[in-house]
Amino acid sequence: MSNIAHTYYPQTGRLVILGAGESGVGAAILGKDKGFDVFVSDMGMITDHYKALLNEEGISFEEGIHTKEIILQADLIIKSPGIPEKVALIQTIREAKIPMISEIEFAAQYTDAKLYCITGSNGKTTTSMLTYYLLKNAGVDVGLAGNIGNSFAWQVAREQHEVYVLEISSFMLDDMYHFRADVAVILNITADHLDRYDYQLEKYVASKFRMIQNQTSKDAFIYCLDDPETMNAIQRFQTPAMHLPFTQEKDLSQGAYVDADHNLKIILPNSEIFTMNIEELSLQGKHNVYNNSAAGLIAKVQELRNQTMKESMGSFVNVEHRLEHVAGIGGVNYINDSKATNVNSVWYALESFPADIVLIMGGVDKGNDYEMLRDLVRTKVKAIICIGKDSTRIHEAFEDDTDVIVNSASMSDAVQIASHLAKKGDTVLLSPACASFDWFKNYEDRGDKFKAAVMTL
Repeated sequence: MSNIAHTYYPQTGRLVILGAGESGVGAAILGKDKGFDVFVSDMGMITDHYKALLNEEGISFEEGIHTKEIILQADLIIKSPGIPEKVALIQTIREAKIPMISEIEFAAQYTDAKLYCITGSNGKTTTSMLTYYLLKNAGVDVGLAGNIGNSFAWQVAREQHEVYVLEISSFMLDDMYHFRADVAVILNITADHLDRYDYQLEKYVASKFRMIQNQTSKDAFIYCLDDPETMNAIQRFQTPAMHLPFTQEKDLSQGAYVDADHNLKIILPNSEIFTMNIEELSLQGKHNVYNNSAAGLIAKVQELRNQTMKESMGSFVNVEHRLEHVAGIGGVNYINDSKATNVNSVWYALESFPADIVLIMGGVDKGNDYEMLRDLVRTKVKAIICIGKDSTRIHEAFEDDTDVIVNSASMSDAVQIASHLAKKGDTVLLSPACASFDWFKNYEDRGDKFKAAVMTL
């Protein structure tokens, strides 16, 4: 019994994979194992690591080109989530009526494992890793996949687990149709990646809510009562799944909330109530209470013992590049939040620290609306240092809200400027709100360069 009935998609024939990253190569290996004739096509150059894997598996591929004639011979196509729908080749495939799905949808056909699926504009990596940590520490046979770790398809092919925690982006969800999440989590929804959704928030919201499509009354839907976009949409996207909300604004009889004594309470039907003071959580800050609430609800669905949950929630260490403490130098704390590639992530970061923040931000602007940051910048930020090729929009957004906005020539230049502006007790925070591709390979490279620069002070 798999998560998706085999009848929806071809089970033999020509399988073409577009994109040879982690998910594409994983899907190719699973496809080969299931007897497909597999071909991988990548418009860019394939990294040596993935090329070696494909060669080792005897899977044919091309790079630097998409040969349309070969691709259109496919019985089934798996598309990298990074390829937008508006690309001409994708439109041609749609017109040819060849089924085209995501790696997650493909792999779900071949496992009967429980699938705990987490999406949200912010916090999904932290929540996914925390959930995985909770389950693993409790002795559950669990895999971690999706946007993180080894690809889901590869794990289904070579490393089957009883439960998978899947971090799922809106881009993945766009190519998922029959997939069913045993537990679906929507942490929050804020304007992000709108360039992929015709700059219409409604389309992005609809993409996130694909998470609950196909759920049954045996499943669970976990969501944030305090998130306006989620709550606006929840009437439009109904599910028979058990509703498990979480909040920090009121008490609940079912779900997760913070009581007047700052205890996180998690209540499920026919289950012992979980109680833990939020000061005992290893991840601090309001946003991390939300992340712990969602992960804790999944743990209770899996029937973990309260004591085991407490131990894990008190000892978890966060993901690199997400509010990562780098060093304390001369009484100044340096924080690497390079993973904050949208405005809402920066809002969470600013909310997490006291006033007198020197904020390093900028990069490739994805159509950001900085309005939501203005109050926090006004009350907490003493200076903004811009990184990236074009900082015009940051200057325009915050020129009335902070005394100092300066441009930098490199990451090490930005860190040097920050070290001169910051005094004892201040925080230097790299939280860019933008993509990294102008000066850096990716957000990890940006975060690594920040950490290296801090270490030279």
